[in-house]
Amino acid sequence: MRAARDSWVNPALALLLCAAVGGAFAWLRMPLPWMTGPLLAMAACNFAGAEMRSPPGARAVGQIVIGTALGLYFTPMVGREVSEHWWVLIAAALVAIFLGVLGGWVLSLASGVDAKTAFFASVPGGAVEMAILGERFHARVDRIALAQSLRVLIVVIAVPFAMTYSGAHGADSYLQVAVPLRWQGLAMLLAVGGLAGLALDRLRMPNAFFFGPLATTIALTVNGVEISSLPTALTSPAQMLLGCALGARFERRSLESAPRYVSAVLVSVVAALLVSAACGWAVGLAAGVSIPSMILAMAPGGIAEMCITAKVLQLGVPLVTAAHVLRVVVVITTTGPVFRAARALRARLANR
Repeated sequence: MRAARDSWVNPALALLLCAAVGGAFAWLRMPLPWMTGPLLAMAACNFAGAEMRSPPGARAVGQIVIGTALGLYFTPMVGREVSEHWWVLIAAALVAIFLGVLGGWVLSLASGVDAKTAFFASVPGGAVEMAILGERFHARVDRIALAQSLRVLIVVIAVPFAMTYSGAHGADSYLQVAVPLRWQGLAMLLAVGGLAGLALDRLRMPNAFFFGPLATTIALTVNGVEISSLPTALTSPAQMLLGCALGARFERRSLESAPRYVSAVLVSVVAALLVSAACGWAVGLAAGVSIPSMILAMAPGGIAEMCITAKVLQLGVPLVTAAHVLRVVVVITTTGPVFRAARALRARLANR
């Protein structure tokens, strides 16, 4: 007989745990209860050695629902407003590259890890995508994956709490498409988004099951096609699935094997958070847009998690979503060339 952790019992228990903790966090009125609660519960159990696993496909299902929900914010009026702030989105993407360079420098100094590993471990992109890029340059993949996962964990916990208790809630009032809930239309919307996500996944695009539904829903909503709204009864479980999948990444041995490295990652992430917040404040002030929204748009967190935070706190959902989408695209496409250019510049200076 297979051990419980290798059978369906493990993910079933994980779901029960996440539902219970998410419900408790919601009762306590904690920020983003259905995501932060399961995330913390799973991470705590795994750090204690429980080896909890999320159900297969949990992250993909959660991303499909969240991507669809966020796409419904992009009404024609909102689409025009976002397009007027295109330079703000470019600034947010450039800040992401700067944070990677800064974070890599801090991480290398604090931990003693080689510069290339520190760089790819610090760029605010997906853990898998950055690990793959780092492997091409012979960086330490395990260290990159650990740092990227810890970065998302810290940012997802710290940013919602900071935003909530600083009084930033409700800074903007973007609303979803004001159409009735039509279950048949909603099923079609989710199915089309899921197929788009599957197609992008086959093309090996990062966050495919988020981008696919987001793109298809935006394309419909921005052109005035009103199919259905999406109820909270679906978005809360979707957040729970994302929190469960994220928390399941962590293992006890990852902390035990590199305590100095983990401590250095914490320092670099805090530095990145402070710099990104300062940049968000400056750009928001210069652009005349909500400063809390811009701080969230530039936060070095996971795309789905930061967009959920914007949705729950009503912090300019379309602007924040567009900024993080562009950030991921820019990071994935430019990290390799930026690293090559930096390495060439460093070699040239060393030869002088």
